Amino acid sequence: MLYPMKKIFLAGLFLCVSIALSAQMTHGTTGLLNAPSAEMQDSKTVMIGGNYLHEKLTPDTWNYGTYNYFVNATIFPFLEIAYTATMFKAKTIGIGWFQDPEKFCNQDRYFSARLRVLKEGQFWKHMPAVVLGTSDPYTESGEGQIASADGNGYFCRFYVAATKHFLVGTERLGVSVSYVYNNRRSNHLNGIAAGVTYEPSIIPNLRVIAEYDNINFSVGASYLLFDQLHAQFQLQSLKYFTGGLCYKIHLK
Repeated sequence: MLYPMKKIFLAGLFLCVSIALSAQMTHGTTGLLNAPSAEMQDSKTVMIGGNYLHEKLTPDTWNYGTYNYFVNATIFPFLEIAYTATMFKAKTIGIGWFQDPEKFCNQDRYFSARLRVLKEGQFWKHMPAVVLGTSDPYTESGEGQIASADGNGYFCRFYVAATKHFLVGTERLGVSVSYVYNNRRSNHLNGIAAGVTYEPSIIPNLRVIAEYDNINFSVGASYLLFDQLHAQFQLQSLKYFTGGLCYKIHLK
């Protein structure tokens, strides 16, 4: 059942990428590629999507390419909540000798939250937006811990991000800088992440992105088609492909 779904997902992905490329974060939240930003969706925006994740993008628990899916809601213009699930194969979690170790049989689930504390240009013209955020902050393994060194919080991170946009002639540039942290032994984060976006005036809704996510350098592109369909691709470490699709719904 899962293999036809994978084929449909990849077919849709490459169809949309051939048309255009769009923004969607691999954590299921608004941001750059993997690095955080202080950009926010409009109030009452719901996003439903999924990604193919190359193994180089995931924590060490995954030594194979996998998939995730997410539901994201911007409840107010300053608050965003997301639920993301990432697929496991049987060989990773050791379920049953009779199961095919190459089949996806379970998933890791986590919540993310983003709170904008300052809006871009709120108090003076050149003031950046500032967002506080977290993904996968809590693990239920053991007795349950916040930002644990081990356990299920594979995608755990806490961050503060600032973003400022500039117009250079008719071209729009964005600069994002963030500090990300967790105390995990695997996929450890503790330092600066940053990225630059470029939106060419001749191709509306296209955004080209380059970033450092505190572990790797990546480049990619994103596109918003018909104001609802996002497609994104990226090359992690400038060579490993990851990509996904997202459908955006604007509630009244």
